Amino acid sequence: MTREPWKTEEWFVSPWNFSENVRAQMHFPRQVTFHDVTLRDGEQQAGVVFSKDDKIRIAEALAEAGVHRIEAGMPVVSPSDEAAIREIVKRDLGPQIFAFSRCMVDDVKRAVDCGVSGVVMEVPSSTHIIQNAYRWPLEKAVDLSIESTAYAHAQGLEVVFFPIDFTRAELKWVLDLILRVATEGHMDALALVDTFGVLAPHAIPYLVREVKARLNTRLEAHLHMDFGMGVANTVMALAEGVEVVHSTVLGLGERAGNTPMEETVMALRTLYGIDTGIRYDKLYGLARLVEKLSGHKVPDNKPVVGERLFQIESGIIASWYQNCSKHHPTELFPYRWEEVGQPPAQIVLGKGSGIDSIKTALKQLGVDTSEEEAAIIVAAVKDFSLLNKRLLTDAEFRSIVESALAGKAAHRATLAG
Repeated sequence: MTREPWKTEEWFVSPWNFSENVRAQMHFPRQVTFHDVTLRDGEQQAGVVFSKDDKIRIAEALAEAGVHRIEAGMPVVSPSDEAAIREIVKRDLGPQIFAFSRCMVDDVKRAVDCGVSGVVMEVPSSTHIIQNAYRWPLEKAVDLSIESTAYAHAQGLEVVFFPIDFTRAELKWVLDLILRVATEGHMDALALVDTFGVLAPHAIPYLVREVKARLNTRLEAHLHMDFGMGVANTVMALAEGVEVVHSTVLGLGERAGNTPMEETVMALRTLYGIDTGIRYDKLYGLARLVEKLSGHKVPDNKPVVGERLFQIESGIIASWYQNCSKHHPTELFPYRWEEVGQPPAQIVLGKGSGIDSIKTALKQLGVDTSEEEAAIIVAAVKDFSLLNKRLLTDAEFRSIVESALAGKAAHRATLAG
């Protein structure tokens, strides 16, 4: 068994990730905390509706997977949401339970009544969104934030300040707002909120350093996926010392969604050698549960939890698999299927199949064929897949084999006669 962090029994990634020149630029915190927002921000994806029972089931699965904090919802949204939060708190599942609220005292009162230990408090923070979308005077955002965060603190809640549209704000303006809230109101942590997913990875270090220059508090990353940058941006933020990740299962969320938890935790574990304490073998089952309850179809090739990540159609890869599957599976996959709770790798049959794919499938059927017969079956499989534009089922492959062998036998009989 090798001991290099890039090559273990479970995964095999690039050794360059662990070069001293690369690692010297990183300043990860001692512990990375995952704050799951599936039950609130995830449900904001158009068409996704979670019932009270759905939310409880997902919260239980999140706790089983070892998630550190769960944002159980926004009490003011509906009686059902409030009831779900209360029940999740009551069950004492293990993770910290937070609520989400606007920077309004009445919202905070609802969170307090639910029994949560903390609250994420939102307020618009760019001058343009305050004026154009909210149509507030600028000072209103400041005044509401100071009053409500101070009230939340007085009620014993942990307060995470959540400035909406942070990354499109004028930096001095938004940092002045945040500093006033921290000094005149209360703030246990600040969320770096990329509401519209518009921050590039190379801008993350600048943002984090500018914030740290003016504010000494825990930082949390809440980054969206509108340009597909959520995971990269989150890792960049952590490498600058940000301590908490806001993420959702499957990346559910408004528009293009939130930073997906499963991709982020596996990237941290394998590419950076950071074990977050999440139970990685629960990721696939958790994804299937959220897929079912949300009605959100997961792409087959989605990283970590896609249904076909460990299915092999290509003939050349099937040959590699036969050579490596027993002792060297990470020659073909960056991590083993068991690590994320996926079913074992398998060879599937379709247009891309080659002779080794067919021989493997024939062996599973217990059928012996000549090289010529196997070649006929390969051609038939390719034709079927091309015509139907999909993989074959086991029954369809069996039918092709039977037809091919019967045709060959009939041809022999004709020649003999």
